[in-house]
Amino acid sequence: MNHPQMFLDANAHAFDPARRRWLIGAAGILALGAEFALPRQAAAATPIALPALPYPESALAPVISAQTIGFHYGKHHKGYVDNLNKLIAGTPMADLSLEAIVKASAGQPDKAAVFNNAAQVWNHSFYWNSLRPGGGGEPPAALRERMIASFGSVETCKKELAAAAMGQFGSGWAWLVADGDRLKVTRTPNAETPLTDSLKPLLTIDVWEHAYYLDYQNRRADYVHALLDKLVNWEFALANLG
Repeated sequence: MNHPQMFLDANAHAFDPARRRWLIGAAGILALGAEFALPRQAAAATPIALPALPYPESALAPVISAQTIGFHYGKHHKGYVDNLNKLIAGTPMADLSLEAIVKASAGQPDKAAVFNNAAQVWNHSFYWNSLRPGGGGEPPAALRERMIASFGSVETCKKELAAAAMGQFGSGWAWLVADGDRLKVTRTPNAETPLTDSLKPLLTIDVWEHAYYLDYQNRRADYVHALLDKLVNWEFALANLG
């Protein structure tokens, strides 16, 4: 009986050793390729995005001007987003959510730049939502009850928030937070955030100079009081309280 390999050419019975070697080699390559298929290239991680402002740049005027929002959002906030994406590109952190990056990099000296930029992206996004055109006034009933239970009155809560914002030495943030069933006021320097202290942020006031200097120069107190009286978004705080 003739071996099948002897009839590689359907039109000729002559055995071609060179062709036989080529076909066997090609079959071997295909077999190896099937067994050890190259992994598909992983999809590129989605970069951290700059969230849209929840209102037009001019919507908070005259308390905060469109010029201040333009620089604050368009330059500072965007700059943190751009820096963060450069820092995490090609690292395991590129696959994490923004909040997860903040928590994973907190307290890690070798990841200080990642933390500073990630936390500033998160803090700024939270700050924009802590404000709204036509804000201030009386908080919703459910939030007001919690404020009274924790501080004695809404006005006392506002005074503590203002004191935290004005008393923060240098750059930083003042926060209304939930700590279990109680509401508290706290402040953090630079890029620090209550997220890393197991507290639930409800709203924040940015007291980095770029948040107010074009409108108020060194009058931080005027900025803080105007924000609390006319822009603070109590509805956002209530939504975060859950």
